[in-house]
Amino acid sequence: MIADFTGAKAALFCGASVLVYLRDRKPGLRWPGLWDLPGGGREGDEGPEDCLLREVWEEFGLRLGPERLVWRGVFPSMVEDGRTSVFYGGWLGRDEVASVRFGDEGQGWELMPVGVFLGHAGAVPEMQRRAGIVWGEIGAHAWTAERSP
Repeated sequence: MIADFTGAKAALFCGASVLVYLRDRKPGLRWPGLWDLPGGGREGDEGPEDCLLREVWEEFGLRLGPERLVWRGVFPSMVEDGRTSVFYGGWLGRDEVASVRFGDEGQGWELMPVGVFLGHAGAVPEMQRRAGIVWGEIGAHAWTAERSP
């Protein structure tokens, strides 16, 4: 169990695309108007998986089980020096993407091709880096295997 973390985010892949949302442009908001990944800040004493899965429910209306998260890494927090954040990688089915009910945080969402997100000038750079790590370790290999004859 990771006791002292600020929040959790995830790269959730569907095929060779990743679930992203466009952040609001509100005063004082970090990374306004940039493409970001699902997740957010910890509430109370919840664990990292619970934090992420709650955020995915709030932001996208998706109830995922922890078994859907197949990769985990601990990184320095982007919001608080000296603390950590937890980053996950997981998979979504097309039926789940079709059932997304976008919440009230952000301007919109999309299933963006991984390569487009990784090179997008309007995305949160650290989320691009982390998504690239996960895609390199689990995504690209699984996607290639899935498409092989």
